[in-house]
Amino acid sequence: MAKQIARHDINDTLYIFKQDNSERWYARFILTNHKKWLCKSTKKKDKDEAIAMAHRIFLDHEIRHENNALIQSKRFKDVADRVIEKLEEQLEHGGGKRTFKDYIRALENYHIPYFSRTFVTSIDQEAISKFVVWRKNRMSKPPASSTLLTHNAALNLVFKEAIEQKWMIAAQVPVLSSKGEAGTRRAAFSEEEYDAVLDGIYESERNAHSEKTRQIRELLYDYCEIAVNTGIRPGTEMESITWGDIEIKAQGSKAQFFINVRKGKTTKHTGTRKVVCKKDVIGAVSRLRERFPHRTPSQELFRLANGETTPQLGKAFEKVLQNNNLKDSPRGPRTLYSLRHTYITWQLLAGTSMDVIAKQCGTSVAMIEQHYSHVRPEMFADELSGVTFDKAKPKPVSNKTLERRAKSAERDEKRFKEWAAEYKKRGCI
Repeated sequence: MAKQIARHDINDTLYIFKQDNSERWYARFILTNHKKWLCKSTKKKDKDEAIAMAHRIFLDHEIRHENNALIQSKRFKDVADRVIEKLEEQLEHGGGKRTFKDYIRALENYHIPYFSRTFVTSIDQEAISKFVVWRKNRMSKPPASSTLLTHNAALNLVFKEAIEQKWMIAAQVPVLSSKGEAGTRRAAFSEEEYDAVLDGIYESERNAHSEKTRQIRELLYDYCEIAVNTGIRPGTEMESITWGDIEIKAQGSKAQFFINVRKGKTTKHTGTRKVVCKKDVIGAVSRLRERFPHRTPSQELFRLANGETTPQLGKAFEKVLQNNNLKDSPRGPRTLYSLRHTYITWQLLAGTSMDVIAKQCGTSVAMIEQHYSHVRPEMFADELSGVTFDKAKPKPVSNKTLERRAKSAERDEKRFKEWAAEYKKRGCI
C-alpha cells in the first residue's frame, strides 16, 4: 500500500499530499453538504503548481455539485467489463452483431490493458494521445482506418455506459480520431494455391484424431467451396445460411443456384441479397445433402452431424494454410475472408464488370476500385501489351469422352429435377 510522505493543508476542506509511489501531488477535499472526501491527481510535481491546480479541481467539483452534476467515477476496467458482459449476452441470445466480437477483442487486447485502473473521468485528450502511441508500438503495423473505427466504437460504448450509470458526464468524453493507414490490397489465392488449400483440407480430414475434428474439416471443405464460388462474406453471412435460402432453377441437365443472404454486414440497410452461385457449388451442395437427409428449411447449412454449429472453422483453415506455407502472401496474411477476395479477383480477371460484382457481393464499386485496382491492368493485358497469344486448338473428343459426358448430363438432369421437386415440396433442395 502506498504511504503518504508529504502533506500541505490549504484550508479546512482542501489539502494536497504526496505518496511514496508517485512524484506528483494529489488533492483531497470535501464539498459543502457532501459526506465523502474526494481525491484527484493534480498531475503536478511542483508544489505551488499543485496548490493552484487543487483550487481549480475543488472549484470545478463544487460547481458541478451545486448543479447536481457531480460524478463519482469508476475505473475503466470495471466499466469495460460491464460492456463486454452486455455484448456477450446479446451474442449468446442471437441479437448481437458480428462487430460485437471485434469490439470485445479491441477492449480486451488494447483498451483494458492500457487504461485498466484509470478512472474514466481521467481519460482526456492527453491520455488518448499517449494511448495512440502505445497502441501503435503494440501493433505490428500502423492500424488501418477501419481498425480505428472499430476501436473507437468499442471505446465509445464504454463512455456511453459510464454516462448512463452517471460515472461521468458527456462533456468529459474525449474526441477520438479514425485517421489511419489507407485500405490495403486484399490477400487472395491463385487457382493453383486454392487447389493446394483444398488438398490440404482433405489430407487433414483423413488424419483427424477424433470424429468431431474430422467432421469440422469435412465441413470446412464445403464451406470453402461455397464461399469461393459466391463471394459471400465468411462469418455471419455464411454461417447464417439455411437450407431454405438455397434456390434452384433447372432446365434439363443444367441448373442455376441462388443463395439468399439474409443476415450480415449490409443486410440491415439493404435487406436480403440474392447471390448467384458459380456452377462449382454443386459438389458442396450435393455432399451436404447426403450428410443431412432430414434437413429442414430453417436449419443452418453449416453444422456438424449432431446439429450443432462450430466456431472452429477459422482455426482449422489457418492450420491448413500454415501447414502448406500459404498463410503469408505479398498482400498480407490470408484468412477465411481471403476466399471472398479470391472470388472478386477471379471475377475481375474473367472480365465481369465492377458494378455487377459490387451488387453480387453487397459492396460498392468504390471499395472494389480501392482494394482491387491492382487487378485491372492484368485484365487488359492484350490491349496494353499489343500482344495476343494464339488460343490452343481444342483436342478432338473421343467417343469414350462423348459417352461419359452423355451419362453425366443424364445424371445431372435426373438429380436437378429431383432437387427442384424437393424444393417445391418441402421448401429446400
